[in-house]
Amino acid sequence: MPTPRQFAAVVFDMDGLMFNSEEIYWLVGEEVCRRRGCVFTRQVSDEMMGLPPEATFGVMIDRLGLDATWQELLTESEQLYIELLDAHLAPMPGLLDLLDALERAGTRKAIATSSSRKLLDTVLPRFDLQDRFQFALTAEDVTHGKPDPEIYLTAAERFGASPEDTLVLEDSQNGCRAGAAAGAFTVAVPGLHSRNHDFGVASLVVDSLADLRLWEVLGLGVKR
Repeated sequence: MPTPRQFAAVVFDMDGLMFNSEEIYWLVGEEVCRRRGCVFTRQVSDEMMGLPPEATFGVMIDRLGLDATWQELLTESEQLYIELLDAHLAPMPGLLDLLDALERAGTRKAIATSSSRKLLDTVLPRFDLQDRFQFALTAEDVTHGKPDPEIYLTAAERFGASPEDTLVLEDSQNGCRAGAAAGAFTVAVPGLHSRNHDFGVASLVVDSLADLRLWEVLGLGVKR
């Protein structure tokens, strides 16, 4: 178990880490494929997870032989995703308690997501979370998406902190690779959608955002 320490900031991935959005993306992928007479598979979903939009839909096009551009698939998928939010979107277990505890401790927080600014601005207000982070970085804010470390290096720079003093929370293999490559203390929080991912580069693997091991390494003490 890593020793508790003082981190300058905590950076959250969004999809699958803060919200159950990977479940919604699965439904979106199924519908996009249904419309084109193909089958969305778990293998394709795993390859897409955590990547920025161009790379995400590039995987779908290549693996499934789709006759579409990544921009067309992005527009269609975002619309389907937004239509499904009311019925399906929920915070992941432990998220709200962890945010409360970090705020009590005075720890700064940010979001670093491979999703678009449009989706982030659609999701956060549904749970009044838009003002609880110092800033948010999206796919539009970096040149190289995850697993490249750029987004986490940029987050640390925005905080005026070294990556080594930053804790990254990720649910996917690609996200963890990005955090680790940046030099951040990277915590993997696998979901049902990512249990089979390789988290060998993670500094710590926990069961959820409510896991006491995460709270202990952050020095947050006992949950209220």
